[in-house]
Amino acid sequence: MPAPQSRRERPAKPALTREGIIDTAVRLMEEEGLQRVTMRRLALALDTGPASLYVYVANAAELHAGILDRLLSRADLAAATATGDWRDRLDAVLASYERVLFAHPALAHSALISRPSGPNYLALLETLLDLLDEGQVPAGQAAWGVDLLLQTATVSAAEHSARQENARADEEWSQLTTALASASPDINPHIHAQAAELVSGTPDERRRWSVAMLLNGITATPRPVAEQRAEGSDPTE
Repeated sequence: MPAPQSRRERPAKPALTREGIIDTAVRLMEEEGLQRVTMRRLALALDTGPASLYVYVANAAELHAGILDRLLSRADLAAATATGDWRDRLDAVLASYERVLFAHPALAHSALISRPSGPNYLALLETLLDLLDEGQVPAGQAAWGVDLLLQTATVSAAEHSARQENARADEEWSQLTTALASASPDINPHIHAQAAELVSGTPDERRRWSVAMLLNGITATPRPVAEQRAEGSDPTE
């Protein structure tokens, strides 16, 4: 039996830092899945107590936001500086953002409610705003529009990653297409007439169309002025 080792002789544990906590959380997520990245599991991996982590990360939502920001370093922001129309380059950046989320389905769902605020998210935001500025989109419309662009990309990634994980996805898709195709022309005339169109297009084609549609709306729709917003607000709020 080995002789007991004095605690004084054991190597000192690395000091806890937010960066180190996020690094470990990313590693655990990639090895075990996001659902396993709890404060208790993270504390075990770092050889500390859960209470110690709350000094650096307030809760699980903030932890997930930190993980997402770290993974956003893998988004291809260089696509923004490639040749070609600014709209195509903006679409390429958003497609890269979607791929990051799509690679981690649980994180894609978490991204719907987690708000990252780290340097990689800010770099993504700055890149998109720069492209909108290049397209001469008014600053106010760009500021509101970029939020819609990211929301749409996030929802799309979450939806498609959910299908990827769902063992019954093909069966459910078949049931939907059958229901649309058999819709009554008397009760649901529009569904009956457009049944094939409702499920047409590849994910890539639909993403490109949705980005183009949003950009058309963002560039053509002025924001309400401050006075109009004030008039439409609830004075009790």
